[in-house]
Amino acid sequence: MKSADCDILVVPGYTNSGPDHWQSRWQERLSTARRVAQDDWDRPEPEAWRDAVIAAVQTAERPVVLVAHSLGVISCVQAAPYLAAGAVAGAFLVALPDVERPDTPAVLRTFAPIPRDPLPFRSVLVTSRTDPYTAYDRAGEFAAAWGAELVDAGESGHLNAESGHGPWPEGLMRFAGFLRTL
Repeated sequence: MKSADCDILVVPGYTNSGPDHWQSRWQERLSTARRVAQDDWDRPEPEAWRDAVIAAVQTAERPVVLVAHSLGVISCVQAAPYLAAGAVAGAFLVALPDVERPDTPAVLRTFAPIPRDPLPFRSVLVTSRTDPYTAYDRAGEFAAAWGAELVDAGESGHLNAESGHGPWPEGLMRFAGFLRTL
């Protein structure tokens, strides 16, 4: 699949993805990409975030490819059972936060528990060995439960602008490779 053959839905995490974040840069670069908007980026509500993903998928005109970061990953996984069969061709999931950890801020703990049902579409989970919000092995457990391919991003922090992943060309190449498998 080529990017022109699908609707790419960018699903940011907590507080949105700023202009230097790789998601924002990809959205500007990919003509079929659009952001899934949330009513409140700073006080996320699980059901509202899930429903925003569902609504964006329902209004898509082509097969959907989800590109989610951080809390957006959980929103996509929570939305999966509500999506029409075949509506989503795949999901490129990056930097899952483990909201089940006891040190998770209360505003994010409302997204727990993280679903463990297999996803009904192809997916990859890109994770770092030094992500402060998720242990690598724990991310691997979720990837296995979802049937997602686990991609080791090395020591890359939370894979955001703050960890030096503004443009993130390696991620864009990995995403292009993922699209070719769909």
